[in-house]
Amino acid sequence: MAFRGSNALSGMGVADHSKNTFMELKRKKVHRYVIFKIDEKKKEVVVEKAGGPAESYDDFTAALPESDCRYAVYDFDFVTSENCQKSKIFFIAWSPSTSRIRAKMLYATSKDRFRRELDGIHYEIQATDPTEMDLEVLRDRAH
Repeated sequence: MAFRGSNALSGMGVADHSKNTFMELKRKKVHRYVIFKIDEKKKEVVVEKAGGPAESYDDFTAALPESDCRYAVYDFDFVTSENCQKSKIFFIAWSPSTSRIRAKMLYATSKDRFRRELDGIHYEIQATDPTEMDLEVLRDRAH
């Protein structure tokens, strides 16, 4: 049996504004992080919040909802053991255990397509609680 049309769960588009905001983070460094959410009415991934370059990792984690899923990118700056300033971009799939099952499914099935739209991601983290995306986790992955 053949199914026509797009799958309602994985057929999410990506808003141009989402791609452009990511490129601003990557190339121009005008954002420290960007949080994206799925707009179910528009059937696309949109920007929910962009954090300025002076914002901290704590500001970023505080901006994530406690009980709803989100995608996020975070530009992590660090200094290597050779004293070189480096930057790595992390893609974080935030899916807290307290979020609705439907939201978890929607974000899980749309993640790969959205992730492919963001060229230049260095690392990916799947987090269900804050300890899985602690600053130390980023530090360990980046080094």
